[in-house]
Amino acid sequence: MLHIREAIVVEGRYDKNTLSQVVDTLILETGGFQIFRDPEKMALLDRAARRRGLIVLTDSDGAGFVIRNRIKGAIPAQYLKHAYIPDVYGKERRKRQPGKEGKLGVEGMPPQVLEDVLRRAGATFLDGDGLSVPSGPPLTKGDLFAAGLSGGPDSAGKRRALLKRLELPEHMSANALLAVLNGCYSRAEAEEILKNT
Repeated sequence: MLHIREAIVVEGRYDKNTLSQVVDTLILETGGFQIFRDPEKMALLDRAARRRGLIVLTDSDGAGFVIRNRIKGAIPAQYLKHAYIPDVYGKERRKRQPGKEGKLGVEGMPPQVLEDVLRRAGATFLDGDGLSVPSGPPLTKGDLFAAGLSGGPDSAGKRRALLKRLELPEHMSANALLAVLNGCYSRAEAEEILKNT
């Protein structure tokens, strides 16, 4: 298992499943074209990029480039690295037919190809000691409840105040806030943030 400092964004859950067998890092999904109408997801990508760097790893078809360009247009270039998979024609095992352009996506790439494209993109590979985010077990919904940020009186108001302090969209759900806290901060940093709510 390879340890990478940067977070990686892929299109969907099958891409994430394949990549998680190769690297140990925060892997985020765009949900395909949902990224265009999900400000919470874009805020999470932006926060992850600013905290630890973000590698964009989308499919090599036209749709993948549209999604890549959306991310590229929303997040400052100094926080982004781009990994490109090669054009390999075929179909993924789970699909009945090949995709529109007949190319394999991230989910169809062998582990060595994924490692190679991440290295070419300039991913920061760590020896295990250099990984600082995340450390410790992730926060849970119970932690948010204990901090008064979900399921209690005025928890929505408290959550909005915290989101404003963290410079995140005010309408983020408790689940989206949890993803930011777990993906962009160490356990100790996240606990400190919750303590100061």
